[in-house]
Amino acid sequence: MTSLYSIKGIAVLDQDGNRILAKYYDDKVFPIAKEQKAFEKSLFQKTCKANAEIILLDGMICVYRSNVDLFFYVMGGADENELILVSALNCLYDSISLVLRKNVEKKALIDDMDIAMLIIDEICDNGVLMETEPQAVVSRCALRTDELTFGDQSISQVGMSLIGSAKEQLKWSLLK
Repeated sequence: MTSLYSIKGIAVLDQDGNRILAKYYDDKVFPIAKEQKAFEKSLFQKTCKANAEIILLDGMICVYRSNVDLFFYVMGGADENELILVSALNCLYDSISLVLRKNVEKKALIDDMDIAMLIIDEICDNGVLMETEPQAVVSRCALRTDELTFGDQSISQVGMSLIGSAKEQLKWSLLK
């Protein structure tokens, strides 16, 4: 018997049951993506209208939470502690909520998919639960804010930056 808390998978589905993001840690349970998606469809059909937080499906305990147009799922083995799975689920939801500034919606999540995947990686490493404190997870996933990406800049700022860079390169090539 192992003492480490084990998670079989984490998934986020939209209001139609389509995968937004998912990560499975046990290749024996769902070895191919087709089986994963079939399980997700079945899971969504059972949970989309239910008023519960936990379900036993295909020998796995699934805890879930919904918000606006997203469904968050954490799956574990049938012998896993449900409270640990709920802790992981709450950490996932609260961490994403902190990063998205409480705007937990499909569009916002897709826009920040890279950070969402980092959050999942910080919470769970190869199925082993690593962290359940949202502040700790978010602090480890924090990006440097002093560097703006092209998405954060206006077109004129990007254009001026490119023109300035081209002028600088031309100047140095002429001086050589």
